[in-house]
Amino acid sequence: MQKSKGRRKYDREFKEEAVRLVTEGQRPVTEVARGLWIHEKLLHTWKRKYKEDPSESFPGKGHLKPQDEELKKLQKENAKLKEEREILKKALAIFSKHPG
Repeated sequence: MQKSKGRRKYDREFKEEAVRLVTEGQRPVTEVARGLWIHEKLLHTWKRKYKEDPSESFPGKGHLKPQDEELKKLQKENAKLKEEREILKKALAIFSKHPG
């Protein structure tokens, strides 16, 4: 029997519930991690991220944090503008060779 070496993925609800069990349930991280079959270091990471910013701590599959979405949008717009600039440069070169 061959064991899969891929990373397990946990949804936002699972992570929030695990953190809630530690913070509100007053249970030790070790106990909660063992009960959920996850490494306690992972639970500590989730707890730290949740404490920093609960609303954006676990963006989820395919979802970016708002600032990352804005950055991606601006990068896409920047690439489009660069392409348009190159087209205009070529057009200018063509029209300057052939006076109207």
